[in-house]
Order: sequence, then structure tokens, then C-alpha cells
Amino acid sequence: MNDKKARTREKILQAASSALIQRGPAEPSVSDVMGAAGLTVGGFYAHFESKDALMLEAFSQSLDQRRALLAEVDPTMSGEERRALVAAFYLSRKHRDATEQACPLPTALGEMARLPEAFREVLAEHIELMMAQLADTPEEADKALADLALMVGGLALARALGGHELSDRVLRAAKSAVI
Repeated sequence: MNDKKARTREKILQAASSALIQRGPAEPSVSDVMGAAGLTVGGFYAHFESKDALMLEAFSQSLDQRRALLAEVDPTMSGEERRALVAAFYLSRKHRDATEQACPLPTALGEMARLPEAFREVLAEHIELMMAQLADTPEEADKALADLALMVGGLALARALGGHELSDRVLRAAKSAVI
């Protein structure tokens, strides 16, 4: 792939990731994504086979980025310490209100049943890999899984409530349950 085509593809993926975080994988149209990327719809199929293919790649790439951030955490920390650190960031106002570089799970999960199976496969792989990053032992894996579920659910509820005091309370309560 030539450099210009690769840059254009990356621009489209960035716009799709932003749309995914804000609106989920099903709602944004190809026209919405291409417009956000500053491109016309006509060039879309030179880069992606379908909207589902684009959103799946954006979803996968976004989850990969989330795990890469976690991989930067001090490896000498215990699994419990890593989970507390992740919860402190993940369940923050800043992350709740982010429209870029944020977790896509709260907006995507409600649509999973209607999306192609490949989305659930990417999600399952992400959860397994996150558990491995957040647990030191197989026995600790269930605690890591519960904490992940609590964090994603807490963030989804806080985002749904918006910037109100109850939203802040949800973030604090979920964070305290992990920490």
C-alpha cells in the first residue's frame, strides 16, 4: 500500500474510532465517518470492503490501544495494584467525558447481539487479554474479570447519566468497589 493510501486509511480509521466511542459501531454511517475524515464517500471502498469491516477494524484497533496503555504500567506492581490504577483512570470524569482516546465498550456492548460474530470474537479476546494483564495468578483471574465488568458497567452508567452528580457518584462507587 502506498504512503498516501495508508495515511488516508488511517484517517478513516481514526474517524471511525471517534464515531465508535461516541455512538457505537452500528449507528455511524459511512457518510458520517468519511465526512469526519474530510473525505467523500466515493473513496470508501478503495480502503474497506464494508462498513462492518471498517467498524470491526476500528473496534479492534481501539481495544488494542487500550491494552497497550495498560502494558506501560510498572510490571512490578501486583495485579491488585494494577486494577486499582486502571480503575482510578478508567472511572474518572476525564475518561467519562472523553470523545477521543476512550474506551469504546460502553457504547458498543448494547449493539453486540446485532453485529457480526467477529465483533464478539474481538471482544472475547480483549477480555481474556485484559484479564491476563490484570491478574497475577489463575485464581486472581475471576477477580480481574469481575473488576473489568464493574468498571465497564460503571463507566457506561456514568456516561449515560452525563455530567450530573449521580454520574460522579457512580464513578466513585464503582472505583471504591475495585480499589
